[in-house]
Amino acid sequence: MTLLIVTLSPELPTTATLCEAVLSNDGQTASQSVQVPLALLPAASGTEIVALVPASQLSWHRLALPRGALKAGLFQEGGAGRLRAVLDGLLEDRVLDDTSQLHFAIEPQPRADEPVWVAACDRAWLHGWLAALAQAGRAASRIVPELAPPSGSASASTSLYVTGSADHAQLMLAGPDGVTLMPLSVATAALVTWPEEAEVLAEPAVAAVAEHFFNRPATLQNASERWLVATQSGWDLAQFDLLYNRATRTRKQLSAMVSALFRAPRWRAARWAAVALLAVNLVGLQVWAWKERSAQATQRAAIHTALTSTFPDIRVVVDAPVQMARALADLQRANGISSSADLETMLGRFQAAAPKLAGPSAIEFIAGEMRLKGIDPAAAGPGPISSQLQAQGYSTRMEADSLVLKQERLP
Repeated sequence: MTLLIVTLSPELPTTATLCEAVLSNDGQTASQSVQVPLALLPAASGTEIVALVPASQLSWHRLALPRGALKAGLFQEGGAGRLRAVLDGLLEDRVLDDTSQLHFAIEPQPRADEPVWVAACDRAWLHGWLAALAQAGRAASRIVPELAPPSGSASASTSLYVTGSADHAQLMLAGPDGVTLMPLSVATAALVTWPEEAEVLAEPAVAAVAEHFFNRPATLQNASERWLVATQSGWDLAQFDLLYNRATRTRKQLSAMVSALFRAPRWRAARWAAVALLAVNLVGLQVWAWKERSAQATQRAAIHTALTSTFPDIRVVVDAPVQMARALADLQRANGISSSADLETMLGRFQAAAPKLAGPSAIEFIAGEMRLKGIDPAAAGPGPISSQLQAQGYSTRMEADSLVLKQERLP
């Protein structure tokens, strides 16, 4: 899935403000890095836009929330307002600004029995950038922090990030105590005890400086790679007043999942497997349909052959069973043999089906249709008599006090 990561500048946005952005075709590697005004940001159709908040714009606080604050439906049906009030009360003495001027976000999948991380940033600044992105046609679907403290099983790990230039190196530390920023110098190196097991990641311009200060190899990681890693975390700062309604978020998530399924490289094998399976099924269905058509054609040809060989006078076959029945009836009449459409046969079968039924007062027989008058409708109506005659190929119906009996398949 194509991903556009826009790093929000510390200044409020204007039409001339330059934005650093990274475009990735697969969400794993950067394909393009730009620094352009908002209106010139690339935005191809189907691109997911992620707003990235720099580490310098966020403060981190570890809070033990009251029991019941993290219940189900956290951001629904008033839950967001209650939690926001709780955070305002807990952070009132920890932040320099008024809490009403700050935007808060809690860590993803918080646990009720453990302290949670809360990120805080300037509310007006964040709202201003999101509005500017939306006005430029680049509305962000997600907001992520550049760095975040580890949580869960990774709570004891610490990472060191060295950025900037050789003359002005900047150190960012992400660990159990939060995210700390400071200039990298002899003084800071002497004052702070660095964890021996901490991983050191450095931008190429300051890799030598990082190795000198920490006496260990540094892993190269440029800003674009760091931002791509940030988008793979579970963080989303769009909470409380920035929280999308449930339906909108669900549609966005489903759209992102479908887009990833059709475009992401990690699903390429699954896509090819699905295409191959579909192709095999289509070929199989075509072969099966061809075999069925061939079998039907063979059966029709056999019926036609049986008809024309038995009755050579029939040269044009339209409906073989009907023509066969008609020709057989004609042959029986010509040889004085009763057929199933004759009066005697129909009377005999009716008597066998209804031996206890009172005899009719009159009988009419015209063109293979027998009408028995004076029959009790209640006794001769739908029931065993009608079912038995229908099984022998006769249809029955009541017309006033008359029972009409007719062979079904004989034209």
